[in-house]
Formats: sequence, C-alpha cells, structure tokens
Amino acid sequence: MTNANEKRLLRVLDHIHDNPAGDLSLDALSDVAAMSRFHWHRVFRAMTGETLAQAVRRIRMQRASYLLAMTDQPLAAIAASVGMENLSSFNRCFAEAFLMSPTAFRKRGELRPFVRHVPPRRDPMHPVTIRTEPSIRLAALPHKGAYHEISRAFQKLSAVMASRDLFQSAGRMIAVFYDDPQSVAEPDLRSHAGFEIKGQADLSAPLEGVTLPGGRQAVLTYKGPYAGLPAAYDELFGLWLPQSGEEPADTPSFEVYLNTPMDTAPEDLITELHLPLKG
Repeated sequence: MTNANEKRLLRVLDHIHDNPAGDLSLDALSDVAAMSRFHWHRVFRAMTGETLAQAVRRIRMQRASYLLAMTDQPLAAIAASVGMENLSSFNRCFAEAFLMSPTAFRKRGELRPFVRHVPPRRDPMHPVTIRTEPSIRLAALPHKGAYHEISRAFQKLSAVMASRDLFQSAGRMIAVFYDDPQSVAEPDLRSHAGFEIKGQADLSAPLEGVTLPGGRQAVLTYKGPYAGLPAAYDELFGLWLPQSGEEPADTPSFEVYLNTPMDTAPEDLITELHLPLKG
C-alpha cells in the first residue's frame, strides 16, 4: 500500500468517526479522499473488504454502543447523534450489528470491540501494464441497469450499426461503466455499449457519440468467463493500484473485448480492464 493511498484511507475513516451525523455520502467521502467518485468507492472496498456504506454503518453503530453503555442519553438522542433520525431504522441497524436491541445492550452495560475479520490478501493473478493510449471515439448506446445485462444494449447497437453500414469503419467493442455496483442500486447503474469508430459516421439518434480521453492507463488483461470480471476489478483496485504509486484520473474505467462469446469458449475470452491514470 502506498503512503498516498494509506493516508486517503485513514483520512476518510477519521472523517467518518469525527462526523457520524454528517454527510457521509459517496460524493462527500470522495471529496475527503481527494479522489474521483468514479474510483474511490471501488478503491476503498478493494483495500478494506467492505463498502463505504458498510464502514459508515459499522462506525456509527460502534459509536452508538459506546453512548448506550457509558451515558444515560435517550435512545432518540443517540440515534440522532449518529445520523439516524428515524428511531425504528436505528433499532434495526443496531440489532443487525450486535444481535440485540439497543435497550438490551444498555441493560448489559457491556462494551466490546467491533472490528471486522479481514481475510488475508491473495497475490495478483493477472498482468497489469501501463500504456499511453490515444483518445477513442465510440458509436454507443446507453444502458441503465445490471451491468451483466449490457449485452442487450450491444445487440441493439449492432442492429443499428448494421442498418447504417457502420461496421466497415468500426473497431474494438468497448463498454464504459460509470458507477460501482457495490455503491449504486442495480436499477440505477449507468453504462455505455460501444464500438470504436474511425472516420465519418452517422451517429444520429438513437446512437450517441462518446469520446474516451487518451493518456496513461493501467490495463489489466483478464482471460476467462465474464463472471470473473468483478474479482479482476478487485485485484486491479485492491492489489495493483495501492502498490503502484499511481492515482486514477477523474474519468470512468472501461472494458475492451478482444474476442466475443459468439465464436470463443468462455475460458478463452480475453478482456482488457482500462483504468485511466493521472499524469
């Protein structure tokens, strides 16, 4: 783990501890980390093994347990002090964390450590290289919802491109992902299905033109079925990035598909995960 990423992690944890009733949203904590919201949640989760929401909830409940055991403040006041004005929601969250109600916990008068067990890190399994890439222009269709269903957008995109005879100027198949599925509800996930386009092309509706900026990029090459891609992302963000000394740029990551399930066995599929870098 590099000093810069370690400092970010500790700064965010300190902020959560110091401001349990404050704005602890992804945007707010990304600002504290001084890292793009495109990447900070994924970096945090990959480094710590829990999502930002889980960390916030754990720290809030830990503080509430101290107040229950060490003070005589009313439950409503304790709930409000950890950012939960709704008492029923507070009771439910506390019971999930400590397997008993706040009232029962207070009667026991017992403080206990509340630290997650973190499994040992595994070694990286996939090669990562840093490349300087040109900008990429895409003919694309937006997709909203589960990322694994982006094939629907690709099928519609292929039909439109075929009808406009655009495949003669098309290159690589690329998917752009704007949200972390661990922090955004599945129906609200945003992405684009696209084909690289060179030269003039009719990109009128329903197509959208998307330009991926050029520059330095970390590229992890993954071989295998698409179901293994989430673990590859965890490896890129949780193992490679903290050890690299690099910082993600304020632009989304994207996937480049070097072959297709149409004519390739799942174990032979090759996908590049591109993470734009600063500098």
